[in-house]
Amino acid sequence: MQTEKQRILLLDTSKSPVESIRAGGRYDFIVEHDVKELGAHTLVCTAVYNDGDGERKYLPQFFKFVVANPLSVKTKVRIVKDNTFLEACIENHTKSNLYMDQVEFEPSQHWTATVLKAGEGLSDNDAPTREIFKPPILIRSGGGIQNYLYQLKLSSQGSAQMKVDGSNVLGKLQITWRTNLGEPGRLQTQQILGSPITRKEIELQVMEVPSVTILERPFLVHLNLTNQTDRTMGPFEVWLSQSDYREEQVVMVNGLRAMALPQVEAFCSTDFRLNLIATKLGVQKITGITVFDIREKRTYEPLPDLEIFVDSD
Repeated sequence: MQTEKQRILLLDTSKSPVESIRAGGRYDFIVEHDVKELGAHTLVCTAVYNDGDGERKYLPQFFKFVVANPLSVKTKVRIVKDNTFLEACIENHTKSNLYMDQVEFEPSQHWTATVLKAGEGLSDNDAPTREIFKPPILIRSGGGIQNYLYQLKLSSQGSAQMKVDGSNVLGKLQITWRTNLGEPGRLQTQQILGSPITRKEIELQVMEVPSVTILERPFLVHLNLTNQTDRTMGPFEVWLSQSDYREEQVVMVNGLRAMALPQVEAFCSTDFRLNLIATKLGVQKITGITVFDIREKRTYEPLPDLEIFVDSD
């Protein structure tokens, strides 16, 4: 078999040739080969034999054909809050019906997958029968489609590791089917990728904010600083930066402008509380909580604004 990329020897009987074939007789044999490459293929069949007069002869024949995808797989990844959903649409491009024996999603490390199916309206008494006999799913010829939906869950350990190495590989689909005559087919997709993961060296999170604060009375905001690298980071300073100096600063640091934090070991975190004070009533914003790495002289992106309610005493 010759393709654009390789030549494969499918059968060689030179070491155990057929002794003879009588006049008008025939010699039948079957050669199986899994086609794994698209495009033009050439099957070269060669026979070397001696005729009735003992003369050695050579007979080559060439059979050309083009291999196309029997089906196409389109995927879409959706993220809803903390849930990741994978939609897979399989379309039949052949001229015969395809019966799906298996359509399974093999998740990558740290992921688990659950296939979501609509209720079939069968009673509980039918459940044992349904488990023993699962009729194959039919995808009709000439453009028939079948949709699958998977819910993916990421372990806490996997979430931390993905943030470190930036990997967003979800897994791959394994698909097997049969045609009307029972001929098998198999397809494995390439790795399916999720949403790009932005690698952050430092992550600052808000753990607790007072529901109500009192005007001109100090209050504490509980924060957590996480080192997501494989090296020690810091020491740090934390302060409130102001993006627009024309605006009045309503919430300020109560005390020293910058709060000092010690070094944070690799993949570790530290909790701290920022002492603030509000100077105006109503719903106010805490803006510009910023982390500065003293050793590397680097300022990280400020924390998104936080809303608080300031009441009178």
